[in-house]
Amino acid sequence: MSDMVRRAEERDIQAIMELLKQVNRVHYEGRPDLFKLATKYTEDELRGILSCDDTPVFVCVDEEGQVLGHGFCVMQRPENTRLLTDILTLYIDDICVDEAARGRQVGRRIYEHILAYARERGCYNVTLNVWNCNPGAMRFYEKLGLVPYKVGMEKIL
Repeated sequence: MSDMVRRAEERDIQAIMELLKQVNRVHYEGRPDLFKLATKYTEDELRGILSCDDTPVFVCVDEEGQVLGHGFCVMQRPENTRLLTDILTLYIDDICVDEAARGRQVGRRIYEHILAYARERGCYNVTLNVWNCNPGAMRFYEKLGLVPYKVGMEKIL
């Protein structure tokens, strides 16, 4: 199988939008009290994200160029803080594998590509957030060797 991970391009926008719908559906089904059925970005917002070096987006494509999954990232460095050390972090905002491509190691390929990219850029670490209502994602990230570094908590009133 010759699936390949590369930087996303404008020609990938429609496929990425479809993946964003899949991600949203998982979150909506898990927490309909918090999430609406919508996409996180508009096509115009996505164009801006794709054109910015601080917000790299990667896609895994098959031999025909069909997008199988994506990884949205954000370069982060603490600013105006006396408390935190000055480290460069690559935050993974979202990894999604198309439902039809699951089980093909697409997510692992995207994650490994992101790690290599972060190392090339001199990042200290890679971070991400996982919603409790998405246990499949939690298991996936744990299998890749990620460990919790902070926990968000809530009390619904």
